[in-house]
Formats: sequence, structure tokens, C-alpha cells
Amino acid sequence: MKKKTIFTVLTLFTLPFFLTSQDVHVTGKVTDGATGQLLPYASIQLFTSDSTFAGGDVTNDEGSFDIKITAGSYYASIDFIGYKTYYTPVFVARDKSHSLGMIALNTGGVDLDEVVIEVEKSSMAFALDKRVFNVGKDLANAGGTASDLLSNIPSLNVDVDGSIKLRGSDNVRILIDGKPSGLVSFKGGAGLQQLQGNQIERVEIITNPSARYEAEGMAGIINIVLKKDQSQGFNGSFELILGQPVNYGVAANVNYRKNKLNFFLNYGLAYRKLPNIGSQYQEFYGPDTTFISISDRSGTVNGLHNNVQAGLDYFFNDKNILTASYLLRRTDVRRLTDITYDDYFNNTSNFLGRTLRHQDETETEPNSEIAVTYKKSYTDKGHELVLDLRYLDYWERSDQFFEQTSTLQKPNVNSFQKSLNDEFEKTYLAQLDYVKPIKSGGFLRDGKLETGLRTSFRDMTNDYLVTQRAEDGSFFTLQGLDNVFFYQENIHATYVIIGDARNKFSYQLGARAEYTDIKTVLEKTNESNPRKYTNLFPSGHLTYTINDGNALQLSYSRRVRRPRYTELSPYITLSDNRNFFAGNPDLNPEFTDAFDLGHIKYFASGSIASSVFYRYTTDKIQSIRRVTDIETSTFLPENLLDENSFGVEITSQYSPINWWKGDLSFNFFRAITDGTNIGDDITSDTYSWFARHTSRFTLKNNTTLQMRANYEAPQQLPQGKRLEIFYIDIGASTDLFKGNGTITFNVSDVFNSRVNRSEFNGVSFFTSSSSQFRRRQINLSLSYRIKQSKAKAKKSLISEE
Repeated sequence: MKKKTIFTVLTLFTLPFFLTSQDVHVTGKVTDGATGQLLPYASIQLFTSDSTFAGGDVTNDEGSFDIKITAGSYYASIDFIGYKTYYTPVFVARDKSHSLGMIALNTGGVDLDEVVIEVEKSSMAFALDKRVFNVGKDLANAGGTASDLLSNIPSLNVDVDGSIKLRGSDNVRILIDGKPSGLVSFKGGAGLQQLQGNQIERVEIITNPSARYEAEGMAGIINIVLKKDQSQGFNGSFELILGQPVNYGVAANVNYRKNKLNFFLNYGLAYRKLPNIGSQYQEFYGPDTTFISISDRSGTVNGLHNNVQAGLDYFFNDKNILTASYLLRRTDVRRLTDITYDDYFNNTSNFLGRTLRHQDETETEPNSEIAVTYKKSYTDKGHELVLDLRYLDYWERSDQFFEQTSTLQKPNVNSFQKSLNDEFEKTYLAQLDYVKPIKSGGFLRDGKLETGLRTSFRDMTNDYLVTQRAEDGSFFTLQGLDNVFFYQENIHATYVIIGDARNKFSYQLGARAEYTDIKTVLEKTNESNPRKYTNLFPSGHLTYTINDGNALQLSYSRRVRRPRYTELSPYITLSDNRNFFAGNPDLNPEFTDAFDLGHIKYFASGSIASSVFYRYTTDKIQSIRRVTDIETSTFLPENLLDENSFGVEITSQYSPINWWKGDLSFNFFRAITDGTNIGDDITSDTYSWFARHTSRFTLKNNTTLQMRANYEAPQQLPQGKRLEIFYIDIGASTDLFKGNGTITFNVSDVFNSRVNRSEFNGVSFFTSSSSQFRRRQINLSLSYRIKQSKAKAKKSLISEE
């Protein structure tokens, strides 16, 4: 009896090891069937022979996948956006590794009367450390800008001024093709309004980056990947856009490859005329009086946007590639704004007078980028060296005229002002990344070592002058508004990351050291503010695979958010002479410790990703409003003590039936902000949430319908609150020209309800305002593809081996 008990116990302890030995790694690569190009972020799902879901994965940047399952009989389903679903024959997985080889996908859809109904891959692909959004199939993106495109992505919100928030925070780093861009240097996310959305292939959201990425960006990183192909021969796509309000555009993405040379060209031309409206109610409190101002604003922004990117790849061989590209963008804008101020004393029955202010601004923004990248791949998989060199040259000139007339009974109420503002930026960037897989069987059994260097030199200049016409017709300089602001930033960094995987656990530990040398100078007033500091930014990721298609990840990273250029430049905006906005050269960077617990689960009909996050931020940067006199106020960014924020995010995609696909995202967060170092009333404790749902319906003849609903709940701010927003977008598309073309119709903000409303209050003021810079937009776009036509789907490929 005792021997039997011992045998039973030993069996129970050793059985898991025997079962583990039956685990099989199913591997393979996914390619374009016509070109052989590797396809990253394709969706792989494994099913048992009786069609029970067994596991899933998403291909990496090199088109590879690796799914661990138990031994048995399976078949695989492979999906990628714009391609028809591929089913492998049933195979028997017995050994430790079973390779499906190179899986070639063909473009095309499947008619509903075919034996196999295509379940088109969702626009979302999930991984534990990032989420990838393939934006081409989102009908709401047709005819829009990059800024419009980001507003349709879960986890992201785009404010009225174009600034982008990730999980409720605007402290996010925006990259284009993995590198900084002149588009977002001066204006942040607002600069993306110059880039046409049809030039973008996908968007990657990295909420808790590893040490490989630069430490900038408290909430995470948004990486915008532009379209580029490496297919043999000539292929491309062309698009024509018509919209109301005025939105006319053309775009082309072409590629030609012959042997070792690959040429690519992206071009976009757009003319837009965007109307905007707004209103504001303000009360300013004196010792015994109240001054009331009610204003209404209307305006248009007329913009001509040119974007061209040309480059080439030279393949020395399949292991060595040299890429060079040149990008040129130019934007010409005419901005016309009219504001009416009605002023009252104590209450709205005591009318004081009316003031009319007109702004006429001409803005020119040319910028260019040169990039050279060399990539060397070694024999062992994943072993590579990448060298990237970049030069960014940006310039903007703004000429503004302000004319004001008033019926108020006081002197100098009629005025004419001129504002000239020149901004320049030059950036030099060099980055070296090295990755080495380590499978020694010792300390690292299935590990990887990453290391690299990065150095950047950035020089920015803001030369501004504001003058006003005197009674004799001459112009004099307004006090404090004639200066040259210099910003010099040099950042040097190195990092090392080590990772390994054992059984159901995998980990990644890293550290990044950055030396920062920043200096700001106001030339004419001889004010200088140098800053030098060295920081260590650790990161860690621990992943536990519960079972096939079900995993948890705990991650930590330390991040920095350096003040943006516009937050440092003391130039004052004058479009609204009651509310002035300026930068603060004395701002300090803010630092954040970010924790994230994520979970991902794949189902046969979809997937769900969820996470719980916490961020602690010191020296929080926040714009603070102050009343300067009885009728004017200023907005100035300042460092607050700290902020504690935490929340939960859920994103899912599902396809309950073959002709309906949906996705749902929900984000809830709480932020506790302490600004008592500025004032006792500069605090907030807010709960807020936002949700987004999209449904897509696939009909016969490759016709698709789409509807999206968006809701953002109210949010408390240190000096007030932002009110709720709700809006709906719709779209429809169908294929033409035997599958070579697509026509798309969409309406953004169907009910014209996307109005930004807010309330601010302090000891001496109260303000209620509403604005709508992005009104209802109707677009019609026609695209045509060359050598990218959709093929007729074949019968099911599922068969017994």
C-alpha cells in the first residue's frame, strides 16, 4: 500500500513534465503570394481536426510565427487585411517542432455564395507589448488626414487643437516609421493634419515601451508606419478625394523593383477649406464689480498640402539592405477668424459695448527629411544590425494682421497690429541597434540580447516681432514682443536588454541611460537657462502563458516628458486679445513610473485584450489660467507637484457571423493632480471614461457598410472640467473595375455633435466655452490599384493529409 501511494505521488509530480514534453512549436512565415514580401501582423489561428480553437499568434516584423500546442491533428487559418483567408490542410504535429513553411497569401475576397466564406481580418492585431491597427480597411479614414485617422483608433483621443491623448494623457511620443519627424516637432500632434491618411499603412500603439525606445513619452509611443512596397516589377495605387466642407485631394503610392534595386514614391496633394465656430462666456470679479464678456468666433482655415517621399532600397544580397529616402512637405495656409465681444457690467442688462476683432494669417511651412538606413541580417534567425542616419530641416513663417474696432467708450479701442513669426529647426540623428539571439542551453536557453546607441542634436529658433499702428500711421513695437528664442537640445543614449523564455514564462529586463543637454536663450533680453542631467530609465516585462492563445504580462518602465518647444517659447498668441497663450522657458521635465498588467485572449471568433495601468508623475506640466486685469487672462504652462493616475482598458474584436465584424474599446481612468505649489485651488480628482464601438457589415459583391459610435465622458481638470462628447461616423464602400478599384463614401460626425465644451473657474474668474474646429465632414474617394487586384476566392483548402 505504501509503495502504491509513493508511485501515485511520483506519477502526479512527473506527469506534467511528460505532458510538457509533448508540446509542439508550430512555426512558419507568411508572405505575399504575388511578390514574396513578408507580411508582419498577419493573424494565425490553429484548430483541431473537429474545428475546436486551439491557439493563435500574430506574425512578427519578419512575418514569422511560433505557436506552442500539444501533439495532435490540426489545421491553420491565416488572415491578413486585404488578402483572402488561407486554410492549410490538416497536419499531424508530433515532434518538438512542426514547420508550415512559407505560407503565401493572395489578394482578394470571397463571394457569399462560395463554399468558404471569408472572415476578413480585423483592422486590429494584438500583442502583449503593442497593438497594431491596419488602417486601410477602416471606411472612416477615407479622404481624411493622419489626425482624423488617429481619432478613429481605440485608446486615442484627438483634442480640438489637434493634440493627441493616449489613455487620457497627452504625454505621448509620436514617431513616423519609428523615428522622430519634423511634422510633430513644433506643433505636436496638430502637425499630423498636414499628412494625408492614405499614405499610412498602419499605426502601432506601445503603452509601456522597453528600454530600446527613447524614454520620451509618459503615456507611451504612437508609431505611424507609412506605405512602402518591395515587390518585383511595377505596382501601386492611386486615389482621388472629393469632400464637403471643401476637401479635394489626389494621392499616389507606387513601387518599382528590378533585381537588386527597389524604387518607391508616395505623393499626396490636398486642398481643404475647414470652417470653425466657437463661443465663450466669461466673468471677471473685482472688489465690488463683475465684468462680463460674451464672445462668438467664426473662421475658416484654407490649406494646400503637398507631401512627397521618394527613395530606394539596394539589396546587396538577402542579408544586407541599404535604404535611402528623401521626404519633402510643404503647407500653405490662409487663416481668417472673426471674433465679436459683447461686454457687460455686473449683469447682462448693463451693456457696455461691442468689440470686433479680425485675424488674417498667412502661414508657410516647408520641411524636409533625409534618411539612410543599413540593415545586416546574420545567418541565425533574429540576429541583425541596423544603422539609421537622419537629417530634419523645418521652417515656418507666419504673417498675421489683426484689426480691431470697438464701440466701448474709452481711448485706443481701435487698433491695427502686425505679427511676424519665423520658426526654424534642424535635427541630426544617428542610431545603432544590435540584436543577438542566445540559445546556449546555459543561463539563457531561448534568450535574446539587444543593445544600441543613439545620439541627436536639435537646434530650434523662434524669431518673433509684434507691432501696432500709431495714430500717425507709423508702427511701434509692443513691449515684450520682440525677441529671438533659441532652443538647443543634445541627447545621447545607450541601452541594453536581455530576455529569455522558459516553459510558460518569458521575461525581458532592460536599462537605458540618457544624457540631456538643453539650453534656452532669449537673445535681446540676454536671458539664458541651461539644463544638464543624466537619467537611468529601467524597464521590465514578465509574460506568463496560461494556455494556447491566453497570456498575462506585467510590465514596468520609467519615462520622461521634456517640455515641448511651444511650451518653452514665450511668444504670445494674439488671435484672441482677451485670452493669451504663451510658453514658459523655466519649465522642468516631468518623470513617470508606469506599471501595466495586461491580458490577451484569442477565441475562434475574435480576441480580447485588457490591461490595468498605474502611473505616478512628478513635476506634472499643466496649463494654468490667470487673470491679468479686469478683462484679460493668460494661459501659461507650469510644473505642478505630481499626479497619480490609474485605470483599466479593454479592447476586443469579434465576428459572431461571417458577414458582421465588430470591435469595442473601453477605457476608464482616475487622475489625482496636486498643484498646491501653484495655488491651493489647483487640484483635481477626476474619474472619466471613453468608449468606441465599430460594426462592419460585408454584403455581396464586396460591398461593406460601417458605423462607429464614440463617447467621451466628462473630466475634471485642475481649474475646471471638460464636458462630455458624443458623435457617430458612417461609411460604405464597394469594389469596381473587376476588383482593381474601390469607391468609398463616409460621413464623420453625422449629427454635427462633436462640440468641445469646458468650464474653468478661479478666485477671480469663471469661463464657459464651446468650440468646434472639426465639423461634420462628407467625403467620397475613389482608389485604383495596379497589380494589386482582388482575386476570385477558391474552394476550401481544408483536407486530410
